[in-house]
Amino acid sequence: MNLNIITPDKSIFKDEASLVQLPGVDGSFEILENHAPLISALKKGKLKVIKTDKTEVFFEINGGIVEVLNNKVLILAK
Repeated sequence: MNLNIITPDKSIFKDEASLVQLPGVDGSFEILENHAPLISALKKGKLKVIKTDKTEVFFEINGGIVEVLNNKVLILAK
């Protein structure tokens, strides 16, 4: 799936990913390939990305919004 993480200042990640783990306001959750459409609020915490080559990348965010649609994930992070 295509993952794009942007902040008010810049784009911090744009690549293919096989898994994204997010700190949702009601608890942590994961997004995998072909996930159902979703919009959710995020809280402060650690965001984990597993890229298609199996490498892991971590980001600290201070909240935000995630949108999942047609195998594309857009994260607007603070």
